[in-house]
Amino acid sequence: MTEESAYGLWSLVVINSLVFIIFAFSFAKPQTKRDWRSFSAFSAFIVALFVEMYGFPLTIYLLSGWLVRMYPGVDFFSHDNGHLLHTLLGWKMNAHFDPLHILSNILILCGFIVLSAAWKVLYEAQRSGTLATTGPYAHVRHPQYDGFILIMLGFLLQWPTLITLVMFPILVFMYVRLARHEENGVLSEFGEKYRRYMLSTPAFVPRLGASWRSREA
Repeated sequence: MTEESAYGLWSLVVINSLVFIIFAFSFAKPQTKRDWRSFSAFSAFIVALFVEMYGFPLTIYLLSGWLVRMYPGVDFFSHDNGHLLHTLLGWKMNAHFDPLHILSNILILCGFIVLSAAWKVLYEAQRSGTLATTGPYAHVRHPQYDGFILIMLGFLLQWPTLITLVMFPILVFMYVRLARHEENGVLSEFGEKYRRYMLSTPAFVPRLGASWRSREA
């Protein structure tokens, strides 16, 4: 990509944002106000990301003085050098095939897989009026939020920006609060059964050792 075409590609901003938002929507399928709130926050993160990736490189402009002093001769307004972690680490390979980009793609893919698997279990549980405790819900109580976090973390590795770096911890905090509100509602519906589930299943980070022991048992 030439310097003239590296940014200002607003059609790509719109297309990429819509692709990932619609893709996430097809997996998450928000139903309640809280669902829509979490999905809207995720969508804002995606839009902010692609605006800087293809539209206006605000982070590079704000850091341009420091970048020019520390990395003279590097054109940070080219698309490849816009992968800041890749460029700051001095990697010479294609930015789209470096270890961070590969890890980024893996995290994004895993996030969508978790979202899809969680929705299937949750949909069946809601339809039958039972508690969702199988599939991803056998390992964590809020796999749908884990899916969103994995996707956002993947994009941060691929294309970090000042705005998304600020948004990420705020969104994680918001997801934790939403999860607690949701649990209050589930407790009122399922009572002691959900309390036992909470004691045996972590909220966000799975206990891998315990999961394997339970399988063997």
